[in-house]
Amino acid sequence: MAALMVYGATGYTGRMTAEYAVAAGSEVILGGRDEARVAALAAELGTGYRGFGLDEKDRTADALADIDVLLNCAGPFARTAEPLMTAAVRTGTHYLDIAAELDSYHLAEALDEEATAAGVLLLPGSGGSVAMLGCLAGRAAEGMDGIRSIAIALHIAGGMSRGSAVSAAEGLTTRCLRRVAGELVPHDPEQPRDFDFGAGPVACFPTTLPDLVTLWRATKAPDIGTYVHVSGDAFPEGDPALLPEGPTAAERRRARYQASVEVAGADGSVVRSVLDTVNGYTFTPMAAAEAARRVLDGEHRPGFHTPAELFGNGFVETIADSRIVTL
Repeated sequence: MAALMVYGATGYTGRMTAEYAVAAGSEVILGGRDEARVAALAAELGTGYRGFGLDEKDRTADALADIDVLLNCAGPFARTAEPLMTAAVRTGTHYLDIAAELDSYHLAEALDEEATAAGVLLLPGSGGSVAMLGCLAGRAAEGMDGIRSIAIALHIAGGMSRGSAVSAAEGLTTRCLRRVAGELVPHDPEQPRDFDFGAGPVACFPTTLPDLVTLWRATKAPDIGTYVHVSGDAFPEGDPALLPEGPTAAERRRARYQASVEVAGADGSVVRSVLDTVNGYTFTPMAAAEAARRVLDGEHRPGFHTPAELFGNGFVETIADSRIVTL
């Protein structure tokens, strides 16, 4: 039976991802730096485990040598994506993660040719906003003969996990970017744009999301802008290490996520669509575990791909009670 390793399994999102993967019937091996914690969780979930850090390339490669699919849930991804992605290409292991940092996607771009030659899939963003927004934009663009521009916004609701806050503090770019004529250029973060998430227009602010890379790869739209609208305590202030591990199940149920997109076709047509889904911290482990299951079952292509490219624009609607509506 093909083996799936969930690395970073003892973290807030990693644990939920591992639980979903086990429930799906996958052969799961837990991985992480703290062997004692990984072993304790493996005993609880009834899985195998391996404790290893990422400082030694050969040791990392040895740990992945018999692994078919690696799902990296260990942030900050600025620290973990490069050693795990390069080791996966070296060992012929398909690589998935849940990164929200732009640099992880630039790394996948840089390794695309090598991964293709090795027959290895690189699927950063297998769960989370990249899966959400890629499917939403892809659905809106269906039937268009050429795309001129994409403007897309994510409504982030509820609290942030400790790990996400640390990743945001250490790994996210401070530059606000957009794509114009195919190139990444500076974008004024103080120029909001209204989006309708289903209850009327609200102001959304420009931000740098990895969809500037993934939507470009999937659609070749020359102009792409990414925005966020934040409600609740999604971006708390203060020392992120002092935050709770993550939102409770009740808090997640109260804070659903939405996304809104406007796609302009080359012929001047415009399509607007909205996604309504569960809280991001519920969606991400469910989507990542489902993506890993499908890759284990043979749904993969070599090189760097996006969830919408690989699984189709309907992938997001297979997760919980997510739905896309065209306005």
